[in-house]
Parts: sequence; C-alpha cells; structure tokens
Amino acid sequence: MSDALTRVRRTIVKGLVTAGMTTALCAAAADYPLRPIRLLVPFPPGGSVDTVSRIVTPKLAESMGQQWVVDNRGGAAGNIAVEIVAKAAPDGYTALLAHSTIMTVNPSLYKNLPFDVVRDFQAVTLIAATQYVLVLHPSVPANTVKEFIALAKAKPGQLNYSSSGVGNPMHLAAELLKIRGGIDLVHVPYKGGAPAAAAVLGGEVQLLFGSVAMTMPQIRAGKLKALATTGPKRSPVAPGLPTLDESGFPGFNVTSSVGLLVPAKTGDAIVKRLHREVLAVLKLADVQNAMGRQGLEVITSNPAEFAAQIKNETKVWSDVIKTGGIRAE
Repeated sequence: MSDALTRVRRTIVKGLVTAGMTTALCAAAADYPLRPIRLLVPFPPGGSVDTVSRIVTPKLAESMGQQWVVDNRGGAAGNIAVEIVAKAAPDGYTALLAHSTIMTVNPSLYKNLPFDVVRDFQAVTLIAATQYVLVLHPSVPANTVKEFIALAKAKPGQLNYSSSGVGNPMHLAAELLKIRGGIDLVHVPYKGGAPAAAAVLGGEVQLLFGSVAMTMPQIRAGKLKALATTGPKRSPVAPGLPTLDESGFPGFNVTSSVGLLVPAKTGDAIVKRLHREVLAVLKLADVQNAMGRQGLEVITSNPAEFAAQIKNETKVWSDVIKTGGIRAE
C-alpha cells in the first residue's frame, strides 16, 4: 500500500472517530442533566453564599428535572472547594458557587495555590452582588467623605477601622480608600463581621466598611453615620447615599459578587444550558424578593463578561495587596 493511500485512510478514520465523538458529546449535552448536579459552596452553612445556593437550587432542580446537591466545603479561605471543582470532570455535574473574593483576591494573597482561576475554570454567570457602606461612629466629626479624608489627613495613624479579617472585602475596601485618599488608617481585624460591626458601634474603632444588610438597621437607628456606598451605582437599598465614585473617588468599586463557574473545558452546550437556566430562575419575583431580603441585588452576565470581571478585579486587588503589604494570616 502506498504511503499516500495510507495517509488518506488514516485521515478518513480520524475524521470518523472525531465525528463520532462530536455526535456523542452533542447527544450527552442534549440529554443533560441525567443525574444530580453537585454545587460546591466554599463556606459553612448560614453565610451569604450558602443562602444564595438555598434560594436558587430548588428552582434549578424544578426547571432542569434533576436535584442540585449543595456541598458546603469551608476551610482554607474557600480554597478547598475551589480545588475540588478545578480538578473535577468537565461534564457539567460539578459546579462552584464562588464569592468574588475567593476568585480575585486569594490568588494574590495565598502562594502556591493548587489551581489557577483563569486556566482551570469556565465562568457561567454572575448571580448576585452586595455593596458596602462606609460608616463612622457618630462621635467622629465628619459628615461627608471629603470631611473624613480631611480629618484623616489631619490625624495620620490616629483613626482605626475594623474588618472581619485580613483579605476580606471590608479590609480591602479600607485599604483602597487609604491608597486613593493618601491617608493613614490603622487596621483592627476581628473574627467575623458581627464583632467588627460591634467594635464601631461601641466606639472601639472609628470606621467600618460594612455590608448593606448589616449596617442599614444601625444607620436608620442613628447608631452609625453613613457617608457613602462602594458600588458603581447607588444601592437600591440606600438610594439616598452617594457612592464613593460620586464623592471624589472616580472608579471606586468594591462589591462582593456571587457567581457560578464550572471546570474548564466544559462543553459549550452545557455552559449555555446552565446560563439559560440560571438567568430564568433569577427573573422569578420570589427569587428576587428572597435575594433582596438578604441585602443582595440580582445581577447577571454572560460567560465572557463574568470572566473579564474576574480578570479585572484580580488586577485591582493584586495592586492593593502589593501596595498595602497585606499578607494572609
């Protein structure tokens, strides 16, 4: 048999094999899902990310005809759950409900992670987001962001802020304000958002970037003084408060988002199906109301937009972590 004929036959066989594989994959995607889908949540039950999972998974199970099993895998700042999904088969049966901090902060905060967010994941869609509110103890003599920056410059190193720990959004928002405002604030980390809020309520510290859900009741009661919110637009929960962008810090944006990701190389048909199903669920009034009660705003994206946001925020926080000399505890 001539070499030319051998090459032709090999090409034909290879083409048939490829066509067969493509047909099988298309058939699998068309029938998807055939069994329950495992959703990794990188925190223990009860937190905001877990709450989002409990709101959306029953609806997804109903619309897709298969159960979504929530698997809470806390620990290691969320990296355990992320690693599990990064190494899972890209077949659509293992997914990650990720907090933005895990995907955009941890790569700069922790060394030698066993996964690469860009390489190992396929973004599906954003689901929800929450802003933070810059609040002061009522005794602090400042009623606007401009007045606070002037006060901080007059008292370098004398004003303290609390957070729920190193590397969390409350901490990074204050560090970003320090850098952008050219001020010196002292970080006092606490073990959780509630103790951090209690510290500013009790006057132990002067400043806090607290979540909308956590701070608004205290603001309305006059126990905290609100200056601005941290999102790209005014919060629907507190539309009367200006953003930091409006208050002299153009482009200032610190929001905590929750989104759905799957392992890299998951088929396009499966990604599109998941994207379509999640967006349909998020349009339901009862889902939006449940999110709103948790201080969350429903926010969606296409896969490319979500992936671009992860890249952009990773760059922002990498610069903040480097400039602030922030290290994981």
